[in-house]
Amino acid sequence: MAEAVRDPAYGVGIGWRPEISGYVEGLPGLRFAEVVAESVHAHGDLPPGLEALLHRGVTVVPHGVRLSLGGAEPVDPERVAHFAAVAERLGAPLVSEHIAFVRAGGLEAGHLLPLPRSREAVDAVVANVRRVQESLAVPIALEPIAALFDWPDDELTEAQFLTEILDRSGALLLLDVANVYANARNRGADPAELLDRLPLERVAYVHVAGGAEHQGLYHDTHTDAVPQPVLDLVAALCARHRPPALMLERDGDYPPAAELSAELDAIAQASGYPVVT
Repeated sequence: MAEAVRDPAYGVGIGWRPEISGYVEGLPGLRFAEVVAESVHAHGDLPPGLEALLHRGVTVVPHGVRLSLGGAEPVDPERVAHFAAVAERLGAPLVSEHIAFVRAGGLEAGHLLPLPRSREAVDAVVANVRRVQESLAVPIALEPIAALFDWPDDELTEAQFLTEILDRSGALLLLDVANVYANARNRGADPAELLDRLPLERVAYVHVAGGAEHQGLYHDTHTDAVPQPVLDLVAALCARHRPPALMLERDGDYPPAAELSAELDAIAQASGYPVVT
């Protein structure tokens, strides 16, 4: 089952959201989509637009946002059980989550928070990923997040940190080129240098999103159009190792259909995949 989403014919996809359900359902060339796992009930009816995609044969991957894989505490078994049940219900070939933490000491942050790039943090992530994998019938892909700051006690580079987690956990990589761009820009680094140091052969699929600058920092907003530098990074990635699928992320402030189609077409042009509009 894991090979299905790795078929290069999956091409360009989009994140399914209730606000743009009709638009997503109407994309004629769509073969790949993603849904926030916590927005899907493990039992009962699926949202009509999501059900329609499955009936069309579109592969839908659940994307978790609340497991807190980087937390010092073990992942919540009930959240893991829901995650696994949603994957089974959607018939998904894999699932994805973030290398981040969202809770500590019983408190919910309500946001994805970055980890210190330390060996202790690697141990915590790997232990939690293994706990999740025990409940899954499919592989998991891990997404590094965009971060506005680095912890002062970092021991590893970002590439070393990610590679060690992937190697020890056996997980795949969900590479977000918008996050790569945001982190590099805020650190004054070259985003292409990170691509050259990552195990790109482990990429399960790719996120593409827009952002905006605020008070000198670039924020990965998901509410802005994908900027040209991120599209350039898509092209640079595909020149190094063509990913199985690329997915447009939009979360709020949804533009008219014509603008969404233009973004999807721009991603297709940068990657060399067929348009889905």
